[in-house]
Amino acid sequence: MPKWNVRQRPGRMLGLLLLVILSFLVLRRVNWHRMTPLWMRQRRLGLQAKGQNFMLEDSAFWIFGGSVHYFRVPREYWRDRLLKMKACGLNTLTTYVPWNLHEPERGRFDFSGNLDLEAFVLLAAEVGLWVILRPGPYICSEMDLGGLPSWLLQDPDMRLRTTYKGFAEAVDLYFDHLMARVVPLQYKHGGPIIAVQVENEYGSYNKDPAYMPYVKKALEDRGIVELLLTSDNKDGLSKGIVDGALATINLQSQNELQFLTTFLLSVQGVQPRMVMECWTGWFDSWGGPHSILDSSEILETVSAIVDSGSSINLYMFHGGTNFGFISGAVHLQDYKSDVTSYDYDAVLTEAGDYTAKYTGLREFFGSISGAPLPAPPDLLPKTAYEPVMPALYLSLWDALPYLEEPVTSEKPLNMENLPINGGNGQSFGYTLYETTITSSGILSACVRDRGQVFVNTVSIGFLDYKRKKIVVPLVQGFTVLRILVENCGRVNYGTNIDDQRKGLIGNIYLNDSPLKKFKIYSLDMKKSFFQRFHADKWNPLPDVPVFPAFFLGPLLVSVSPCDTFVKLEGWEKGVVFINGQNLGRYWNIGPQETLYLPGAWLDQGLNQVIVFEEKMAGPVVQFTETPYLGRHQYMN
Repeated sequence: MPKWNVRQRPGRMLGLLLLVILSFLVLRRVNWHRMTPLWMRQRRLGLQAKGQNFMLEDSAFWIFGGSVHYFRVPREYWRDRLLKMKACGLNTLTTYVPWNLHEPERGRFDFSGNLDLEAFVLLAAEVGLWVILRPGPYICSEMDLGGLPSWLLQDPDMRLRTTYKGFAEAVDLYFDHLMARVVPLQYKHGGPIIAVQVENEYGSYNKDPAYMPYVKKALEDRGIVELLLTSDNKDGLSKGIVDGALATINLQSQNELQFLTTFLLSVQGVQPRMVMECWTGWFDSWGGPHSILDSSEILETVSAIVDSGSSINLYMFHGGTNFGFISGAVHLQDYKSDVTSYDYDAVLTEAGDYTAKYTGLREFFGSISGAPLPAPPDLLPKTAYEPVMPALYLSLWDALPYLEEPVTSEKPLNMENLPINGGNGQSFGYTLYETTITSSGILSACVRDRGQVFVNTVSIGFLDYKRKKIVVPLVQGFTVLRILVENCGRVNYGTNIDDQRKGLIGNIYLNDSPLKKFKIYSLDMKKSFFQRFHADKWNPLPDVPVFPAFFLGPLLVSVSPCDTFVKLEGWEKGVVFINGQNLGRYWNIGPQETLYLPGAWLDQGLNQVIVFEEKMAGPVVQFTETPYLGRHQYMN
């Protein structure tokens, strides 16, 4: 191999020197900062709590957030709602993650369609929003069992929201799957998630001092590296704090602000302050009023929070809908189940329309944004379709042969412990219990939540939390006793969530003697449930229908489908399904009188409308352009 000799090759030496000079001149003109990948250049530190300020990398950062839950909004409308958030001057999206929907059966996960969390988070990034994720495992959110899966309650000793082995093992398996999806979406990995919340309002529960450190470690062990937060209201703030996570507060009125911020200063020193939930309204319960929070009061509260130096998240910016059977309940003095609408009197309506709150808040955030806000998107059109007159009908009793084989049991079984759905029991809907009796008398049972009692096919009344006994009239020979029990919603907040098993709880007694030998039918009313009702199974609608019953009719959409609202005037209580989509419950005790029907779920042409009615049917199913959520009650 020849030796390199500079003296022998002066031409090469000169060429090398020219190359070095040229390279130096070129490198001076190259912007190396721009050539460095974004995540390497700007994403080293993430969101930090430094003194009284949040810092995003090296810049002071104010969180102006709003809550939208992807599972309460049709996927086709996610972009519309997030663009409206951006146009309101907000910079951060917050969302809960519902365990019960993502793991409906133990070990079977669903992140498809309307549950595609990753797509929702990435869409937020595309729109220009940061994300604060609130993955629970408990989320409250006025959702059945606070978002915990009902199969946890198969364990008679279950202690939810503690380090009880059966609960912690289930959380670990769920987090193994969930965090594998979440980790790549974090800020330091190039995604929009800048913070993650540890559990939710645990200070109000506070049954296990080891639980919050366990959840925090579970997140960190699975790769969560962004800022950790906790969130509590005034009743739980002192007990919900965990070392290594920044405490934030939930409130409705500026009157609470001074007390809560003073308390935060006393327990965690000088740290950034944040109102994680500034309540823009409130949820409604069946039989109550529609809660309203005045827009001027909201504007005053938001202004006071920001003027005090706090970051803020509006809960809710857009509430959406408790589609299906996902709504929860409260049980303080009395049991009260939540309505289908999660309108919440929020900044956007249930259908995504603008409100006075939106107009005022956009003006406020626009005044402090330092740059012009994007124009708000146009409203989605609404319409009132022609009424649907049901043409076909199937009584529940005629439908029973087409359902899955009933469970046979010597004693009643609660929904969660039915040996169905791969051993995971039943989560939502109705359950029908059948047995035979040979005498009349006093029937008594613990029914959760509401049970309609039948002698053969004749309704004799209801059993619920207040009515625990009913008189069974004189019967001759063997008679079929039936109880149709509805899970109206498991309690989502409070200390009694361990006791939320549904159906018949324990024995049912006739004249103090326990009844035996039951057939138990699951009426979960999933899409697969109705696939069993082939066209030849339906009957022409009779003059006097036998209830409960299913009613079927066609909705004709002649042009491009639009949003509308279903009105069940003359009907009493039941559920509406459009093209297999469960719109949720209706009940004539109010306050809610219309159900939101997204145009995205309609087809041009014929659409299938099925109504399950418990007791009394109206002549038609109506549609209107405007919702009616009930008589208003202004909140103090």
